[in-house]
Amino acid sequence: MVPAVIPLDRLRNFSIIAHIDHGKSTLSDRILELTGAVQAREMREQYLDSMELERERGITIKAQNVRVSWRDHVLHLIDTPGHVDFGYEVSRSLAACEGVVLLVDASQGIEAQTLANCYLALEHDLEVVAVLNKIDLPAADPERVAGEIERVLGIPASSVLSISAKTGAGVPALLDAVVERIPAPSGDATAPLRALIFDSAYDQYRGVVSSVRVVDGTLVAGARLRFLQARATHDVEEIGVRTPAPVPVAELGPGEVGYLIAGIKNVGEARAGETVTEAGRPAPEALAGYAHPKPMVFCGLYPVDGDDLADLRDALEKLSLNDASFTYEPETSTALGFGFRCGFLGLLHMDIVRERLEREFDLSLIATAPSVEYRAVLAGGEVVTFDNPSEMPDARVERIEEPYLRATVLTPSEFTGTVMDLCQSRRGEMVKMDYLSPERVELAYRIPLAEVVVDFFDQLKSRTKGYASLDYEPDGYVASELVRVDVLLNGAPVDAFSTVVHRAKAYDYGRRMTAKLADLIPRQLFDVPIQAAVGGRIVARETVRAKRKDVLAKCYGGDITRKRKLLERQKEGKKRMKSIGRVEVPQEAFVSALRLEE
Repeated sequence: MVPAVIPLDRLRNFSIIAHIDHGKSTLSDRILELTGAVQAREMREQYLDSMELERERGITIKAQNVRVSWRDHVLHLIDTPGHVDFGYEVSRSLAACEGVVLLVDASQGIEAQTLANCYLALEHDLEVVAVLNKIDLPAADPERVAGEIERVLGIPASSVLSISAKTGAGVPALLDAVVERIPAPSGDATAPLRALIFDSAYDQYRGVVSSVRVVDGTLVAGARLRFLQARATHDVEEIGVRTPAPVPVAELGPGEVGYLIAGIKNVGEARAGETVTEAGRPAPEALAGYAHPKPMVFCGLYPVDGDDLADLRDALEKLSLNDASFTYEPETSTALGFGFRCGFLGLLHMDIVRERLEREFDLSLIATAPSVEYRAVLAGGEVVTFDNPSEMPDARVERIEEPYLRATVLTPSEFTGTVMDLCQSRRGEMVKMDYLSPERVELAYRIPLAEVVVDFFDQLKSRTKGYASLDYEPDGYVASELVRVDVLLNGAPVDAFSTVVHRAKAYDYGRRMTAKLADLIPRQLFDVPIQAAVGGRIVARETVRAKRKDVLAKCYGGDITRKRKLLERQKEGKKRMKSIGRVEVPQEAFVSALRLEE
């Protein structure tokens, strides 16, 4: 049984942060095993990654927390994602900690996300315990990588620990270092209760289950709580800790982390960053909470079957509680009907959200091409922002600005040329180039976000045999020569296929889209022209030839004039159909034409 309230000096709260694939989830598994939190017969790989999608892709998407005991101390561990798109999950997790374990692959060395996550921890003023992982690999070079950590991050090489998360070597020494180096949490047990919700998930049987970090006071089972931002009151049904199985407790004291269930059915009342206090003795002010993340990539999500719109709305609401970093609002499309315009932190984030909606809520969806948020400056100085190409203003536009990123690429020096070529082909401007060691280069570029969101990451990986790593952050807006490319079927524009591109790439996009649609749209009873237009000018065209119904099948022998009359009548009918007939575009054509992978 978990003790009621643990003395502050016996508590340690820490996160594991690292680049993708440097062994965070494996280290979490070893810690669970070593501390006896999970029995050997129940152990499985990626134990804390509870989502089916995480186990399939081998990545962590949601930060997970667990409480373990080590040498009469209670350690609270948070396993965080490593991909740049889920940096928001990392920053939220760090707000519940006093220190971090920074994991670095002993063969690959420092990568882009290692730097980004380390700087994030330093911004939160956290103690950093640097650790080299995978020392059992033949390619491991701990001395070189420890020197790199000292040179780049300023952490003395002598204090860097060496472990193998796979075999468990060095993990006990790491847990000892966590106890020694990471400070105990602070908090006043007699003050009014203040607890921070740093994550929430929706359970269809129990309502909202929130992960909370108690800052001051004591959270007691059965208490009446006030949620300061939502201005709502609820009675506590259950509080507990994850060990990793949920274990109910009577109370949580300052510095402790656990879960809270208060029968909340409205998902908006327990968002991440919410401050919880007692209704009878409220805290004078709320905790700082979190800066809300700004979406960088936008797309429309539409149900394949229009009757599923209400289900899609409910699914988005429930998912946004579990992942507060995406936004959504209703929109309509002449081609696709009613749907939602959604904003994401990146392309992987968008892909994961779409797949979770389809799997967890059993929906069939069409996603439009991804776009970013542009700014149009009109003649009177008014600024209009838009992320949907169909909302791009046509008249009185002085200039259009697009968002730029500062992208940092770490690559082995042999691939420097091919990485520079890729960045320059995407309109990137080099900011700096540093050699971290004779074998590794850090390249910094300013590059348009629109050029990065589609397939930049895939191209980078394939050109560098998977060795390069990428990190990016927003870097303001820059005026560019941007145009909207419209796709017209039989003379009528189809808004779902419109996109905003740089003028130099308009012809290329138009040619690819018309060629793709020509393959996908079935033949009608009349010729269907597929055109790509910039403004009023057609830049590309394909034609789907008419299929010909054999009107002469019933005619045999006899007078040629009868056949001619039937053919003339068919010609007239086709002309009339063409003038009033709408082109039938099957749903599969939308799904295939807007597929991101291509």
